[in-house]
Formats: sequence, structure tokens, C-alpha cells
Amino acid sequence: MAGRLYIPPLDLIRLLPDLSVDETPITGVNLAPRRPLSMIRLDTGRPRLCQAFWGLTPPWLDVLDHAPHCARAESLTSRPMFREAFATRRCLIPASGTYVWKTQPRAKQPFLVTRADRGPLLLAGLWCRFHTDLSAFHDSLALITVPTNALLSPLTDRLPAVIPPSHAARWLDPETPSDALHERLEPAPEELLGAFPVSRRVNDPGCQEAACAHPTGPMLRRTAKE
Repeated sequence: MAGRLYIPPLDLIRLLPDLSVDETPITGVNLAPRRPLSMIRLDTGRPRLCQAFWGLTPPWLDVLDHAPHCARAESLTSRPMFREAFATRRCLIPASGTYVWKTQPRAKQPFLVTRADRGPLLLAGLWCRFHTDLSAFHDSLALITVPTNALLSPLTDRLPAVIPPSHAARWLDPETPSDALHERLEPAPEELLGAFPVSRRVNDPGCQEAACAHPTGPMLRRTAKE
């Protein structure tokens, strides 16, 4: 599951040259749910960066604490909470990694899952709009998770789905057929992602020290020989 994100400053225009950026991207070393994130969605035919609350909040949701921050890919078309958003309101969350916790005999060890080359990632998500009063509207989002590949399965059973930049336009387009979307919701190739242990300081969501994302051990990754 993706409970925390690592989002340093990213060169989003290099990643998506046609991206419209009208506001400062949200960054952070240790970002937790129930707070704003930057997301990319389609706006008048062009991808645009905007902000959304991390926790999907459709208009009928009564308790904010019940807003899911992740949606399982397997339930996107069966759960009313996700069905409409998946069909017409998909988004991408630019990030450099997600924290996971490996269960060990004495204490859980946090790891940071990143691209093996430490490059940026586009994480699959869906969004919806809800109103807090008659004059204000806000967007909210949830990450879409898929089963973990064999390399990273000892660390966690699920991770956010990764969308290649070359498929970003198709992912955001509300006209893309459902079967084409589900083809993108697969475990990441083993050569794409790696993971390394980090300080347990990341356990505190209030800790935003740069050291939270520093390796404390070697990276687990698939080498070319393997």
C-alpha cells in the first residue's frame, strides 16, 4: 500500500512537454494522506497541473476520515466509489518514490521504492470533485495500486501503478477504452523499480527532514545479468 510519498522538485516539462503548469508543484520528503498533492489531469484537451486533496471524497461521503487514499485496480469497475471516476476522471501524480514498510521480527523497516535510475515516476490515480459549501469546490484523488512484482514482493504486496510518459495522454483521455486502461494497470517491470532501506524517522509523518529519503543500505534492484 502507498501510505507516504517522496516528491522532490521535478522537471515536469521535460517529462511532459505539453504540460500546463500554472501553480507551484507541491513537494515534500515525507508526504502523507489527508493533505494536498499535485496531480495532472486533462483540461480542455491539454494536461494541466493542479492541486487535490489526497483522499477520494465524492459528494455523498459524510466522514472525511473515510476517504480512501488508494484504490485497488481490481475493484475499479465494481465499486461505486471508484467506477465513475475511473471511467472519466483519471489523473497522474508526479513523484520520485513511495515508502513501504517491511515486516521484521522486532520492528518494521521502512524502504523507499524508486525508479532504479532515481528518475521521476507518473503514478496512476483517479479524481473527483466535491463541494464544502455553496461557494467553494475542491478536487480530491486516490492512487491506484496493483500487485507488487516478484522483486519487491518481500517488502510489500501492493504499489501504485506506474504510467509511462509515452502513455500519459491515453491514460488521461476520457475516451480511452476500459480494456486499454487495464493493460496499463500491471505490476511494474522488475528492471524499472528498486528499493533501499531508509531511516525510521520516516515513521513520523511530521518529519520532513531530507534524511528521511537517504539510503541506509544498498538498493534492491534487478541487475542486467539477472
